[in-house]
Amino acid sequence: MSPRGPSHRVAVMAAPRMSLFELAIVVEVFALERPELDVDHWYTVQVFTPHDADVTALGGMRLEVEAGLEAMDSADTVVVPSWPVDLEPSEEVRTAFRKAYDRGARIVSICSGAFVLAAAGLLDGRRTATHWRYADELARRYPRLRVDRDVLYVDEDRVLTSAGSAAGIDLSLHIIRKDHGAAIANAVARRLVVPPMREGGQAQYVEAPVARADDDRIQRLIEWVAEDPQRPVSVAVAAQRVSMSERTFSRHFKKVTGSSFYDWLTDRRLHRSTELLETSNETIDAIAQRVGFTDPTAYRRQFKAKFLTTPSGYRSAFRRVGSAATSVRSA
Repeated sequence: MSPRGPSHRVAVMAAPRMSLFELAIVVEVFALERPELDVDHWYTVQVFTPHDADVTALGGMRLEVEAGLEAMDSADTVVVPSWPVDLEPSEEVRTAFRKAYDRGARIVSICSGAFVLAAAGLLDGRRTATHWRYADELARRYPRLRVDRDVLYVDEDRVLTSAGSAAGIDLSLHIIRKDHGAAIANAVARRLVVPPMREGGQAQYVEAPVARADDDRIQRLIEWVAEDPQRPVSVAVAAQRVSMSERTFSRHFKKVTGSSFYDWLTDRRLHRSTELLETSNETIDAIAQRVGFTDPTAYRRQFKAKFLTTPSGYRSAFRRVGSAATSVRSA
């Protein structure tokens, strides 16, 4: 493990009547040093407030915050975890956010934090995510932005916004993925005991539940599939593995995971391929074979449908700095 260079500085704004859950997400994901991860730099976190040193959050809890808006002056990333939608940000706050963006900082909001970015003019002309409860109000108050009411998060390069609560975890992992690659983001997700990646375009509200920890048959099947991505697995094979009829298995798997077995398997294989694209020097065809696609053309088609880019385009954008990969021989 190589020595780490200067840290990436994250400034997080605390506001009155804020939800501490969103604030805690940012602190949990970025403030822990995580020395076990092989990265050339990590993050440091400073909480600041534009108001009094003591911030009264939801539930009456009080936070003693030492830093003010000056914390934004040297931050590489500035995060607004949440904001009271009935409180108009002061001109001082709006100016500080514009200055941070103009000097190159990445600006991030979670849930109602988008109202601060919108007030500062940073969301004009951009797709924007916020909690579905606030989407109409955000669009009414700031007609220059384009509110996407359904997605978990939106990445507009240096301005990123997410829906509420747990979507902040998804956006935080997405940021780590951009900064350090899929393998590191997956490692952090495992430590958080959450799925490694939910696509930003996934709906905020999904009626089907996620896989239940007490469903041992499905959990064992998932682990068995993960052991060998190349293993041919049909619905018939999977159903036999868990001692169900195909019809019963298909219905039960979708109830548990919210997805058909075929769609789930394809999704897992595509995500596994992104790690190989980032970290290996194998050809695209070889990677397709390694993750279980017998037809490389079908792999390319499904990859583009999911990630809106080709495998080679993804590799060019996300190749890990310092990885062993040095060239790409196949598009």
